[in-house]
Amino acid sequence: MIKKIVITSLFLCCTIVLSAQLTYGTTGLLHVPSAEMQRDKTVMLGGNFMNKEITPPTWYYHTYNYYLNVTFFPWLEVAYTCTLFKAEALGLKPYGYSGFTNQDRYFSVRLRALKEGQFWKYMPAVVLGTSDPFTSSGGGEIGSTNGNGYYSRFYIAATKHFAIGSEEVGIHLSYLYNKRKEYKLNGVAAGISYNPTFAPDLRVIAEYDSKDFALGATYLLFNHLHMQVELQRMKYFTGGLAYKIYLK
Repeated sequence: MIKKIVITSLFLCCTIVLSAQLTYGTTGLLHVPSAEMQRDKTVMLGGNFMNKEITPPTWYYHTYNYYLNVTFFPWLEVAYTCTLFKAEALGLKPYGYSGFTNQDRYFSVRLRALKEGQFWKYMPAVVLGTSDPFTSSGGGEIGSTNGNGYYSRFYIAATKHFAIGSEEVGIHLSYLYNKRKEYKLNGVAAGISYNPTFAPDLRVIAEYDSKDFALGATYLLFNHLHMQVELQRMKYFTGGLAYKIYLK
């Protein structure tokens, strides 16, 4: 009963069409890439509470991240994301440190190859992207277990929106790949997004990220404040805020 109440609240109360991914600080669904792009010259500053169930196993505790995201052109998006480490996890407690004292840093890049409906009516948008593509540790092995590259992934994503009566539904399909052994995101990922006409800035999302199912919602308030909530595996809460600045 409690789970039903929480899920219903996500649909009705959580407070656009485009969302910022919680884990990566990029445009996308919840944890799944999409082929949507922010409008040209959009800057996003955001931060999130991240349940340990949504992070790589290195984080055996709940953590936080923050990011800067810039859409330089309609076809190019770059993000810089930092995820916090606890001193205890880094073996720094004997030296007098405690709590969040360090962070993992990485870049993400997204390139739009095709715009939705570019050559024919039913053509989906297509985006090529990567997050945390390289590391200087562990011999520089990209996304390896020995190196950092905790959030390493490479992907191709396609998105198509359909009108169903007066409502709009988005279908999102992608293929993910990385080399990590303990945090594989290898295989097909998919999601469905729904923007109700009675609340155009609300978006409800259901997705499968190649290993887990998730349900969530986003809301854009006053055209600048982006809020997002997610239930990973339908029960683990993650959520965050981002502020959007439109330079053009």
